Amino acid sequence: MDAKEIIARRVAQEIQPDTLVNLGIGLPSMVANYLPKEVHVFFQAENGVIGLGARPPEGMEDPDLTDAGGGFVTAVPGAASIDSAM
Repeated sequence: MDAKEIIARRVAQEIQPDTLVNLGIGLPSMVANYLPKEVHVFFQAENGVIGLGARPPEGMEDPDLTDAGGGFVTAVPGAASIDSAM
């Protein structure tokens, strides 16, 4: 386990259920991979998606569904996209 994975796992332990968490670019985007399945949280990416899930399995990536750093993610049931271009 590398240092980034250790940090992401530790941060995941601090996230409280039923919260909205903004994930920044880079290491923060890894946190969703380590959140226990029973903890209900909505992750929001800088690109306007609320309801990000963990990385998809290899071969199941959707080029239209990425985190703020361009990494592939999944969407949880109830996910939404928002726009701040007003």
